[in-house]
Amino acid sequence: MTDKTRPPSSEPSAASSSSPTAPVDRRLLRWEVLCVLALSVGAAAVSATISFVGVLTRPGSLAEQTASLVRPRALDRPWLDLSFQLYAVAAALVPVLLVAYLLRRSGESSATIGFDLRRPGFDLAGGAALAAAIGAGGLVVYVVSWHLGLTVTITPSALEGNWWDVPVLVLQAAKNGVLEEVIVVGYLLHRLGQLGWTPWRAVLATSVLRAFYHLYQGVGMFFGNLVMGLVFGWFYLRHGRVMPLVVAHTIIDIVAFVGSVYLIGRLDWLPG
Repeated sequence: MTDKTRPPSSEPSAASSSSPTAPVDRRLLRWEVLCVLALSVGAAAVSATISFVGVLTRPGSLAEQTASLVRPRALDRPWLDLSFQLYAVAAALVPVLLVAYLLRRSGESSATIGFDLRRPGFDLAGGAALAAAIGAGGLVVYVVSWHLGLTVTITPSALEGNWWDVPVLVLQAAKNGVLEEVIVVGYLLHRLGQLGWTPWRAVLATSVLRAFYHLYQGVGMFFGNLVMGLVFGWFYLRHGRVMPLVVAHTIIDIVAFVGSVYLIGRLDWLPG
């Protein structure tokens, strides 16, 4: 367990203890962070903001508009659609490979941020507990904010009854968990700590970033994801591991994606 008054990055990892890291060049580190953001969640935040402006300027309330998270990419051509879906998952994970490379290049590794398999029991148990708490709270926020007209109608999956729909949805969920938690929590909190940011200033900044790249879902989910970011950031500062967050996020999205296939339209209280 890490010291709560310091970011996890201040403690040596098993990977880096045998080869000390080079002195930090803060100017280059800032450019590195900006480049990673521009290739991943930073670009997503800009896109989500533009999409939200478009939603606000359309006729009708937010609740009358729909956001589909996983959409068909080749209608009436299932094998081509599957190829596009798998390609999209693989391409989205390239920034994670970049982060792993950049950590290795600076004398660290993915283990520095706890993205490894050294503690599977803790990662699975902690992830499941976080998923239960955040998932239940997020569902309440979504339903309430939708009834208040503050959130669009979210359709997690718009795939159309292919045999591969569920496996693709599970892969999409895992991709979201890895991409967002490795970059937004593990990598950014580690690098911002090296740049001299206090731990909770970094957690607040990354939580606001998380909220903005979900802004296309509406105001309610903006604040819901802000709270999720704060909770996940607190967990990371306390334990110094990103893997439980990957597990939690993956479970939440699997339940949302796969559950939507079977529950939307069957439960009167669930928007859809």
